[in-house]
Amino acid sequence: MDEHPISEATQAEIELRKERGRAIMEQLTGSAEEMTKLLTALSPDYVDWVTEFALGRVWSRPELDLKTRSLCTISALTVLGRINNLKIHIRGAIGNGATREEIVEVILHMTIYGGFPDAWDGLAAAKEVFAELDAFNPSEK
Repeated sequence: MDEHPISEATQAEIELRKERGRAIMEQLTGSAEEMTKLLTALSPDYVDWVTEFALGRVWSRPELDLKTRSLCTISALTVLGRINNLKIHIRGAIGNGATREEIVEVILHMTIYGGFPDAWDGLAAAKEVFAELDAFNPSEK
């Protein structure tokens, strides 16, 4: 028997957060289904944490719009040197309405906080993502 049973109301709230999280994941990645498969292959618990908590609870807060959250995330990932996640979030920022110029400007701004090497890597990641997007859809330039 579970020592900490979840009430139906709490379970309903969790499901609502997961729904909101999947909607945000769809907007960030273009395919919540594909991202869920990828994350589930890594760890079923991890996909729940990302969907229910990170996206469904934090990203869905109304105080910042998704574009602003995306630009903040690009800033953090740039100075932390998390290039794989940075690339995912650069794509997501474009899906959330950020321009390429805004993305580059945020990364440039991080030069004074994270240093030249992190900004250099961030700019290289952005260039790579932009090239992939252009190859996929040349009209998006």
